[in-house]
Amino acid sequence: MKIIFLGSGNLATRLSLEMHRKGMRIGQVYSHTPENAERLAAQLGCPWTTVPEEVDTDADLYVFSLKDTVLADVIARIRPNNGLWVHTAGSMPMDVFSGYTADYGVMYPMQTFSKVRPVDFSVIPFFLEANTPENAGKLQQIAGALSGNVRFLSSDKRKSLHLAAVFACNFTNHIYALAVKILQGQEIPADVLLPLIDETAAKVHTMTPAEAQTGPAIRYDENVINKHLAMLDDPDMRSVYQLISQSIHKEAQI
Repeated sequence: MKIIFLGSGNLATRLSLEMHRKGMRIGQVYSHTPENAERLAAQLGCPWTTVPEEVDTDADLYVFSLKDTVLADVIARIRPNNGLWVHTAGSMPMDVFSGYTADYGVMYPMQTFSKVRPVDFSVIPFFLEANTPENAGKLQQIAGALSGNVRFLSSDKRKSLHLAAVFACNFTNHIYALAVKILQGQEIPADVLLPLIDETAAKVHTMTPAEAQTGPAIRYDENVINKHLAMLDDPDMRSVYQLISQSIHKEAQI
């Protein structure tokens, strides 16, 4: 099987390298950024291009791992071929491929990826969708070689899953960044937060997030909350603190 990757970002890098590690042949990399394309292709031992029209037409699988804003444009510029086309986006519908190819689907690994940090693919949930039962079987076989957690999910449900992932990962990480900013202002090392962060994440393996919730907001301790708000000079951080505190208290009453 020959696989072509369209994209060289965080997800494309980790997924292509894992496929390569598993013995799958990556035949070409496309990226609009020459430096990124060349770097990833060197790791995979394959050629690269920055021109969609120059993507090979003899591959079995085309993995589009691109920003949502450019996905449709790149799809429209790929020359017709008989390969199976899939994207890796949580928020884009499967039918973005409709009219461009007869065989298409989605292979969405729900995880946070960074180019420089390897992850254990065997535990990452893969959410698949395909336009025919035959293509569903092909995707299940490919994803099953990477992970022991493979499921099928419709485009509509996957959008909700992606929204939940943004709350659970991206927003949570941003809160970490704000917490570190507070500590930096007092010259307190950020690593003092790591045991707290680790235990917070570990608790939800055995408790629901609602059961694990602690802190002044759950009981809406205005004495503590008002002191914290007075300490925050940044109006955006004050707004974040207030909104999240109100939301925690509201959810605790349900």
